[in-house]
Amino acid sequence: MLISVQTASILGIQGIDKGFRMIAEAGFYGVDFNLDHCLSGKAIHNNECSGFFDQTDEEMRAAIKPYKDAAQKYSVKFVQAHAPFPSWVNNETTNAYVLEAIKKTIMLCDYVGCRNLVVHPCIIVEDPKLEYAENMRLYSALIPTLRKYKVTCCLENMFSSYRGKLTEAVCSDPYETVHYIDELNKLAGERLFGFCLDVGHATLLGKDLYRFISILGDRLQVLHVHDNNGLQDEHLFPYMGITNWDRFCRALGEYNYQGTLSFETFNALETFDNALAPQLLALLGATGKLLAERIDATRKKESN
Repeated sequence: MLISVQTASILGIQGIDKGFRMIAEAGFYGVDFNLDHCLSGKAIHNNECSGFFDQTDEEMRAAIKPYKDAAQKYSVKFVQAHAPFPSWVNNETTNAYVLEAIKKTIMLCDYVGCRNLVVHPCIIVEDPKLEYAENMRLYSALIPTLRKYKVTCCLENMFSSYRGKLTEAVCSDPYETVHYIDELNKLAGERLFGFCLDVGHATLLGKDLYRFISILGDRLQVLHVHDNNGLQDEHLFPYMGITNWDRFCRALGEYNYQGTLSFETFNALETFDNALAPQLLALLGATGKLLAERIDATRKKESN
């Protein structure tokens, strides 16, 4: 099994060329490309959407080309990417802009050779019926673009801090997740939708990772691997929190997960002095290889 890491907190600090070199030297096969940074969550919440996605397709590809070139230089693959989020706010004009931005993000995925894009579902905790309708509207609107560029859209399990309390949100229940993905693929007439299991979000809500993964089956396309203390979404390295990594590895091995282990650990990287970045990436890479070995060992045991 191969490992990857998100580009946030690496390329922005180290620079594009040096950042990709460090990623490769730490033993990572690929990256989770943070295209969400092209349109910040703050801008979306403030209904101030403008900038990067106002450019032509040619201009956007030119802006992304240095990342593509550096990745090729160091033999790093674009395994998955992250679309701008949130996907829904209580403003129709902003929602329309974000939808078009996500479509352009799909185009950019194809440009860099990335076949998986994580698109957060809409969260409307106070109105489940509206939430479901808005999510089906959002994802179904992406089908022609996903088909054109041969990119898989991955939903993600979410949590919410509704009225000051940590609560479950859309796709935090595996059966709800299965329903969304199966209905969307039925609507598309082909497999254009999969799932991104965010391990940290599942840990926050006390989910059993083995059970979650077993219910998802082959719908599980990509991962956001990180840890926390069960109280905050800390995005720590594995073994720095309370996640049960043994059950996680066992499930991925038994259910023959075919993707990469992709780490979303920006908070941990940003906690330390920048001078320690190479050592931290090396530690994360070594941790990823350890988890991968345990998953592969379970897979081999199951096949015998």
